[in-house]
Amino acid sequence: MTSATTSRVQLALNVSDLEASVAFYSAMFGVEPHKRRPGYANFAVTEPPLKLVLIETSEQTRGTGPAGALNHLGVEVPSTDDVAEARARFSAAGLAAFDENDTTCCYALQDKVWVHDPAGAPWEVYTVKDDDPANARPASASLEILGDGRCCSADATGTATTVPSDQKQEACCS
Repeated sequence: MTSATTSRVQLALNVSDLEASVAFYSAMFGVEPHKRRPGYANFAVTEPPLKLVLIETSEQTRGTGPAGALNHLGVEVPSTDDVAEARARFSAAGLAAFDENDTTCCYALQDKVWVHDPAGAPWEVYTVKDDDPANARPASASLEILGDGRCCSADATGTATTVPSDQKQEACCS
């Protein structure tokens, strides 16, 4: 089951006080969270079309102001075909990409493909296949695994590499 009928941008933020952040973003967008789990909340905002993900981190990791706020960016798409289309588009453009199919993180079963912008900001294009799977896994509060919370990493040549399976569940979030 896909949670989106049309594409929408995803913004995943690190927050040091989840409850205060949920209250703030509920007031800002006029909606309550779509999903709440320990250290995690996501909002399915209709207007503007946005998937807002809040990942609780330490105050030291989060810091203040914009520094430390961004965990990752994404585009939620309606189907696995849309993920495949993004993958093909990235490949045609010569971008290093990393696939994660049938992965569970942030309490959802997903297919996704990751790329990084020229400055290294991680972007995922993903679809939610099951919003409440039996083997759900949390988002991570620790971004030290890869230094920036990415599910994938690039080596010195820019080639995408995989994260060990015991660390992947802690590194990704949607």
